[in-house]
Amino acid sequence: MTNDKKEGKMAKEIENYTAEIPSDAFLWSAFTVMTVSLTLKMLQKNDLALFVGQWAAPILLMGVYNKIVKVEGSD
Repeated sequence: MTNDKKEGKMAKEIENYTAEIPSDAFLWSAFTVMTVSLTLKMLQKNDLALFVGQWAAPILLMGVYNKIVKVEGSD
């Protein structure tokens, strides 16, 4: 069974652009965001700490997607 589905033009452009970003950039960005969140928490800025802290998971997820595209490639 063949898979005849193709990526859209926008998806290909995004993948080409993000493939140039080193995988470490996503890891260090997530670590930085968590550190900023902890600092805000210690400064009693709880709402802002929670808001910023929630950025870590999407950043790591983008890193996983980036790694998959680099290893498996796109269409």
